[in-house]
Amino acid sequence: MTETGESTLPGEERGSALPTFPRKSLPPTREGRPDWFKVPFPGGPRYLQLRRLVREERLHTVCEEAHCPNIGECWQHGTATLMLLGDTCTRACGFCAVATGRPGEVDDDEPNRVARTVRTLGLRHAVLTSVTRDDLPDGGAAIFAASIRRIRESSPGCAIEVLIPDLMGNWEALATIVAASPEVLNHNTETVPRLYGRVRPKAVYRRSLELLRHAKGMGPDLVTKSGVMVGLGEGEKELTEVFSDLRSVGVDVLTIGQYLRPSAWHLPIARYYTPAEFQALRVTAETMGFRHVESGPLVRSSYHAYAMVQ
Repeated sequence: MTETGESTLPGEERGSALPTFPRKSLPPTREGRPDWFKVPFPGGPRYLQLRRLVREERLHTVCEEAHCPNIGECWQHGTATLMLLGDTCTRACGFCAVATGRPGEVDDDEPNRVARTVRTLGLRHAVLTSVTRDDLPDGGAAIFAASIRRIRESSPGCAIEVLIPDLMGNWEALATIVAASPEVLNHNTETVPRLYGRVRPKAVYRRSLELLRHAKGMGPDLVTKSGVMVGLGEGEKELTEVFSDLRSVGVDVLTIGQYLRPSAWHLPIARYYTPAEFQALRVTAETMGFRHVESGPLVRSSYHAYAMVQ
């Protein structure tokens, strides 16, 4: 049984918890990356303006915490994924660079600062995510909802996308977020069920699918979205089964990207997929009826997010 009392399905065996450590302090590893992973060094006036504003408002971004390779491109275009509820996660996923440990207190003023940042940047599509806060009864849903409402008040023309954790299967908490009416609700399945014990040891594949199913039921006009990483040892058949599962629960948008090892303490890369293989995965997914599929080596959940829901 899982911690929520669900029966463990085949391929959802629970692994032991990974060690707790401040992952953001670890240097990223780039061993043996193919040529197609070369990206420009971040810089430029727009990038510097956004970085300064994030510091001034005491906010966090998943772009920095997760060592995203697209930070230079996205920030130069004035888009960033703002990370709510601090910079310390209660989980220790084997792929993630975000720090793990005991989170701090919830900052009730954070939604105001988030809205101010969105207004100052003049964003037309804002992306909000968070660390996983299993220590909170609602998983942080109230802060998500308050941030959406504040952005609506100060930037009424801005579309809002949220990338949320699984909320430990708390559907009342999910309803709180959906009731705030974001345009897009994203929750990543990340990998295939067989690998959850190593990749997401405190997550449950079926629970993630149920979250996406419930979200679509609560908001029929809501665009739902999910993403998977490749290169962790999954098979082609396993990937297509995940795509099929996501379509079966009404997911509209799918992202597929290469797993990149944040540090030597994280899971190793089983292999790099070629651009041609990503194109083949895109075609496979598109034939299943997704509204939009973004597939490529550098694709991340929020990469070109504004273009995926046009």
